[in-house]
Order: sequence, then C-alpha cells, then structure tokens
Amino acid sequence: MTKTLYERLGGEGAITAVVDEFYDRVIADEQVAGYFDDVDMQKQRAHQAQFISSVTGGPVEYSGAEMESVHADMGITPSDFQAIATHLEDALAEFGVGADDREAVLSEIASYQDAIVTAAD
Repeated sequence: MTKTLYERLGGEGAITAVVDEFYDRVIADEQVAGYFDDVDMQKQRAHQAQFISSVTGGPVEYSGAEMESVHADMGITPSDFQAIATHLEDALAEFGVGADDREAVLSEIASYQDAIVTAAD
C-alpha cells in the first residue's frame, strides 16, 4: 500500500516540527513578519500544522475558517505568498523532506493562492 504524503512527511510530530521551523523563518523575514504582529502564534502554529496535515492526506480534519474570508483584508501580494512558500520549502528541506514531497506540499498550498492573495505587487 502506498504511503500518503502525510505519512511520508513523518506524521503529526514531524509536521509540527516543520511548522515551528517555518514560522521561525517567517517571523525573521521583515517582508512578511508584519502579517503576524497581532497573532497568537501558538494558536497559529497549531492551526497551520492542522492545515498541512489535512491537505497532505493525514487523519486530520481541517477546521479553519474559509481561506478567502480569513485573508480578505490582509493585502497579501503574490510576492508575499511566494516568500511564505519559500520559507515552507526551506523548512521542509531542513527536515530532510525530498524534492518530490516538497513539491507535492507546495502544490497543495498553491491551490489556495487565489483565496489568499488579495493585492497586487
């Protein structure tokens, strides 16, 4: 039986570790850190781990608000989205996730780009 992407990533613990690394990188990036100024980062990290687990085929049901409504007033640009995606890819690479699996995760995230990006560069 073929493993799901969630299983290939290492499951809940591994995804949580990747998400922690990812947000450490995001918060250190002045281009995108401002989006998280007034955010409960503990809650945000848990939420993101749940989201990634869900979109990678894990046994997790995503319970976040609709992407469009959450991001509607944030003014996220395509370059901001790309910066965040790069931080996710780098965090996955930091944990030894192979290129094909990194691409699969990023492809899942990219499918939400139209709901997240609400401003022009």
